[in-house]
Amino acid sequence: MTNPHLSTHLIHHPYAAPTEFSAPQQPVHKASTVFFPDVATMRSRRWLDKSGYTYGLHGTPTSFTLEERLCALEGGQQCLLVPSGLAAISTVSLALLSQGDEVLIPDNAYGPNKDFAQHELARYGIRYAFFNPMDVEDLRSKLSPATKLVWLEAPGSVTMEFPDLLAQVQLVRQHGALSALDNTWGAGLAFLPFDLLRDGGSVQVDISAHALTKYPSGGGDVLMGSIITRDNALHMRLKLAHMRLGLGVGMNDVELVLRSLPSTALRYHAQDKTARQLAAALQRQNAVKQLLHPAFASSPGHAHWQQLCATPENPAGAAAGIFSVVFDAPQSQVDDFCNRLQLFKLGYSWGGHISLVMPYALDEMRDLGRGAVLPGCLVRLCIGLEEAADLERDVAQAYGQAFGHAWRGQGVH
Repeated sequence: MTNPHLSTHLIHHPYAAPTEFSAPQQPVHKASTVFFPDVATMRSRRWLDKSGYTYGLHGTPTSFTLEERLCALEGGQQCLLVPSGLAAISTVSLALLSQGDEVLIPDNAYGPNKDFAQHELARYGIRYAFFNPMDVEDLRSKLSPATKLVWLEAPGSVTMEFPDLLAQVQLVRQHGALSALDNTWGAGLAFLPFDLLRDGGSVQVDISAHALTKYPSGGGDVLMGSIITRDNALHMRLKLAHMRLGLGVGMNDVELVLRSLPSTALRYHAQDKTARQLAAALQRQNAVKQLLHPAFASSPGHAHWQQLCATPENPAGAAAGIFSVVFDAPQSQVDDFCNRLQLFKLGYSWGGHISLVMPYALDEMRDLGRGAVLPGCLVRLCIGLEEAADLERDVAQAYGQAFGHAWRGQGVH
């Protein structure tokens, strides 16, 4: 076309920048529409095998790159990106369960997972039951011919009990059901979900769901989740449901996760180290009734954490920078303690650079009759990237004012 109008010329300008460009960051390809060179290519191109591009919702080079890197992080082979960690959980359940099926969920699972089963899956005629994560025999007793999916979590949300994950996975596999692990805490760094090793044996979960909102993002500014598998047939079941649900993520958010991903291990281990220092300090305090941190011998399931997460190369093991304490004090004092913290901000989520605190009404969340977690007022602490000594000073001043006890420990001035 000769001499087009300026608006047309700007839209169809022929200049194309050179494709040879190399930099640390991946380019951000944003698109809903994807161009095809001709009709034959359009008709032959397939999005299911990621051999080409058809529509932005089915992926761009940017999202494909993040998916492959997340597979490398967790030891998987196929990955789907979804708008949040909860979206990963709900997509798995919707893709794999039908009317008359049953899903089992640990009693200490991420609360919205339990809510989704109770209020959404139940409407579709899908049964659910909660099992004691610290009792493999309780899981065995809950398995039935209708059980098609079993959710697992290591450690449990908020209360941090660490189950015998390997025994759970083996039991589910023997039963013929699928196992799905919420691997947000482990993040592919404490242990590999597709290569669980212990006592010379190896077993793998079928699905790893991961809230990328947490450690892979690391900035507290992105909501995203992933669903990772090794089995291609299972992946296709999930992928088709993912497509039919119309789930997608923004490429600018993908860019942020790609930017943060190389430092995930550094941040994870740094926050782990600080969390252990602060947990040890809190364990010494008079008002603390119970410490809930898998790396500590007194915490429920510590032996299971040690067997799975400690290796000859790293006998100290790895753990996320998050733990809880149960206070032997009235709720008003515990709330006052949380309010008096200055460096710890009151907020949900974790894995970012700012430390967070949150009190929980434990009796509304758990069956406390199982004995692993003592009754009391629970506070969860999520460690950021601040200096450990500064965080301990902050906790010490809030503790002293709220509970009226002198802080017991060294190194706080």
